[in-house]
Amino acid sequence: MTKHEIDGLLEKYAQWLKDNTFANQVGKDWVEITTPHLDRHNDCMQIYVRKTDGGYLLTDGGNIISDLANSGCPIDTPRRKGVLLSTLSGLGVELVDDELRVNATHGDFPLKKNNILQAMLAVNDLFYLSSPHAENFFKEDVAGWFDLSEIRYTPKVTFVGKAGFTHLFDFVIPKSRSMGERVVHTMSNPQRDYAQNMAFRWVDTKEIRETDSSFYVLLNDSTGDVPGKIIDALRNYDIKPIMWSKREEAKGELAA
Repeated sequence: MTKHEIDGLLEKYAQWLKDNTFANQVGKDWVEITTPHLDRHNDCMQIYVRKTDGGYLLTDGGNIISDLANSGCPIDTPRRKGVLLSTLSGLGVELVDDELRVNATHGDFPLKKNNILQAMLAVNDLFYLSSPHAENFFKEDVAGWFDLSEIRYTPKVTFVGKAGFTHLFDFVIPKSRSMGERVVHTMSNPQRDYAQNMAFRWVDTKEIRETDSSFYVLLNDSTGDVPGKIIDALRNYDIKPIMWSKREEAKGELAA
């Protein structure tokens, strides 16, 4: 590979961007720029530009944050907001009323346009496509709901099962006068294999717990219905499934 070849590839890339980027007037003050970069829906990403006294304002129009919220991942907790702002600051992009924004001059417009596009892609991937983040965020949502509902709990509890295996559970609600111990785990992305793993954890654990100990699994159904096979698999092992959308129905039982 030579420098000459790289220069040629860069020229082709620049030409591809130019040929596949389109501007369209939107109202009196705004211009919509459609780019060839694709979002997770395979739609072309768009930014909006208007002239200011000092140059230009570029924004995503609030589309990225809104799409994530509609997909079950709102940026509504301090931890999520912190990760978001950290990601944006590295690209010089601001968050204003749920919009990703950046100011540009005539000279640095191409750089700032690239920065906001990179921010849009990064935020989308960071919060929606990264399952470790999604899993941690769902646990955070559950803990927040427990707090609001005055449900007493201990987070991240480890039990050693009958077979000698160590099992980590997300929450344990201690025994009360009216209810026994309640072990609670979360499933942010409900799948049959994970449900079977949950069943094994409980089978291995419940025999060494108190006789009135019970196991609940909170299932994240905010992005779609949970398959019936998963619910049946849990119930077959005396595990109580709770749909996140119907969590209020179980609040009394968990708070008792």
